Amino acid sequence: MGTRKTGAATPLRKRRPALFTAALLALATAAATLTGTGTATGAGAEAAGAPATAGVSALACGDSGAHAEAVRNGNTWTAPGYSGTDMLSAMRAAVNSLTPGRTSKQRVVVRGSGDVPANQSLDLPSYTILEVCGTINVTGSPGGDHAVVRGRNVTDIEVPYLNVTGAPYFGIFVRNGTNITLGQIDLRLSGGLGIRIDNHSNRNVRTRNVRIDNVYVSGTNNHGVETYGVDGLTIGTVTARNTAYSGLLLNDTINATVQRVDGQGTGTGTGYAAFRMANRNGRVGDSYPTNIRVGEVIARGGGRGIFCVSESGGVVIDRVNIADTGNNAILIENCYNVNLAAVSGTVSGGGGIRIAARTEFANTRDVTLQNLTITNNSLTENPCGVNIQYRNLTLNNSSRSTCS
Repeated sequence: MGTRKTGAATPLRKRRPALFTAALLALATAAATLTGTGTATGAGAEAAGAPATAGVSALACGDSGAHAEAVRNGNTWTAPGYSGTDMLSAMRAAVNSLTPGRTSKQRVVVRGSGDVPANQSLDLPSYTILEVCGTINVTGSPGGDHAVVRGRNVTDIEVPYLNVTGAPYFGIFVRNGTNITLGQIDLRLSGGLGIRIDNHSNRNVRTRNVRIDNVYVSGTNNHGVETYGVDGLTIGTVTARNTAYSGLLLNDTINATVQRVDGQGTGTGTGYAAFRMANRNGRVGDSYPTNIRVGEVIARGGGRGIFCVSESGGVVIDRVNIADTGNNAILIENCYNVNLAAVSGTVSGGGGIRIAARTEFANTRDVTLQNLTITNNSLTENPCGVNIQYRNLTLNNSSRSTCS
């Protein structure tokens, strides 16, 4: 959207010192790992008992080299073909200076902080990496479907670093994409929705292969992170604070792995949850094989802790840590093949745990609730579901009304 500015791409030979430094750092990191002096990550960390972090870059923001840069010096932004006071124009100029029609990724680095209008977007074409080493503050009234960073009908885009303040319509918005990677994303907002990734320009084709490493999102007047129509989703951690609706909401998403959802004050006064699954989430064809895997859900206060609804399922959540929710700690309603607290869990205070169903959908079935310590709460199954199993439950000052 907006005016397009063109300019020659920054020659790669000008970036050799940065690339050489990056190469040395990568070699040093590899050597440290081989000699046992580095920090374990990924599968190796899990084997050693350390928490895994999905895909976190070993390089600091801006240290990976660039094909083009937008740089602030004083009040002036410079980029290929642009010099002026407008941050968005500078970022657009840098993106537009990359090789047209490219089939391999090129990188833009933004160095500096500034304001952008809420009724415009920075659109990323395919094969683009955007690395923002600064903070983007959103000003003015938001416009529908606009985002600080937006990609529509794209493939192979990456945002390794992004910090946003203000009230955008979306912080990041991707519609119908493939191979989407978001790294360290910090969204300290005063409105809007943090991240939305969907397929709603062509709902017959799913958005595929999405990776989100770590997101901190606060202050939205909508969800923190939301997906709809995605096949292949990997999330490290979503940390949500005082979002008006859900911290993480998965709609009609399949083949997803989430390491941790950590919500405080998510959906206060609503039926939303720290972690919500809806709209046939986890449904593959006409069945619900286990394809949604969540390592841990933490919820404090807010609305609900975990909410599965509207013919969703195919999910296993290993660890549950929920306390003092204003609505149900856990609500499983018209969901199928749900395994809660497969490893361990605690629910303390707040609203009750409910296994329920509405008449417009098939009854809840194939739910296992296990390895839970329930304190100052209640466990209710109504109406009776099909193949609902309870194992290894400890109730402290808590009531139980179930069908088995």
